[in-house]
Amino acid sequence: MLPTTSFALSSELISELLTGMRLRGVQYRRIHAGSSFGLNFPARSGHAYFHFIAVGAAILRTEDGTLHTLSAGNAVLVPQGAAHQLLSGLDADIEDIERVDTAPLGETVCAVQAGAGADMPPSAIVFHGCMEFDLGGMQGLGRLMPAVMVIDATGERYPDLMPVLAAMKREVCAARIGFAGILARLADVVAAMVVRGWVECGCDNAAGLVAALRDPRLARAFLAMHRQPGRDWTVAELAAECHTSRSVFADRFQATIGTPPLRYATELRMRLASQWLTQDKQPIEAVALRLGYTSQAAFSRAFKRVTGQAPGASRHTSPSPDTPT
Repeated sequence: MLPTTSFALSSELISELLTGMRLRGVQYRRIHAGSSFGLNFPARSGHAYFHFIAVGAAILRTEDGTLHTLSAGNAVLVPQGAAHQLLSGLDADIEDIERVDTAPLGETVCAVQAGAGADMPPSAIVFHGCMEFDLGGMQGLGRLMPAVMVIDATGERYPDLMPVLAAMKREVCAARIGFAGILARLADVVAAMVVRGWVECGCDNAAGLVAALRDPRLARAFLAMHRQPGRDWTVAELAAECHTSRSVFADRFQATIGTPPLRYATELRMRLASQWLTQDKQPIEAVALRLGYTSQAAFSRAFKRVTGQAPGASRHTSPSPDTPT
């Protein structure tokens, strides 16, 4: 159990994470699977996969051979876009999801028939999504999430998910007017609730994030940087926020997060800048001013140094999945 002060700080960090989370470029599929099916989902850096088993069962096999047995009502989040497969059985023939024929059901949702006997009553119905998974300024901490997160709505970690997943099942199976858009919105909610549940339950002991959440000295520094991203922080100022010495703070931050504090602050600024430029369509000069730069030229140099492209170019392309965070 976290001490009261640590719990309050960790709650604020969770709020920061969820507020900054964005799902972009979402593509959803309603998969009608036959008696024998095998679907391959290739690795996609900077993306996340989402699966919801509405009817039937499936086996999820990861690239290293780990198997997860899924049944109706289970959902899966693959937050780092790792390669995996969904199978009716281990001997099923495999086809790549990108090569399967689709039929549009809406602007972002299409129908897929997969496997042998797909024209017969399905052995499984799966709602699947692939999207750019952006945790905003908390992206660096997002790297600590597990490769595969299997969600059992009846378990203790996700007590509030049962009604949401039940609603998804009704929409998938009934296919009423407008169901595709409703499913997409429900999937956004599920993703946010999964991330929140993982953090609240200790992050599966992911060392860096757990230590940051439980250590008020680090949590205060994170909150300070996120609340004032435009401030030209020094290590001494961040250490003062945490009521510890400069050297102790710097060493602890580096050891826990794997990034020096000032580098983290700079990359946080550029992550927020990318979001404000590409999604909020704010003018470059406004973003530069908001982030504390005295000139647009200085901001542009810093932005290009961190992201590899000029601010203007970022408006026309999605942030690179390899951008440091």
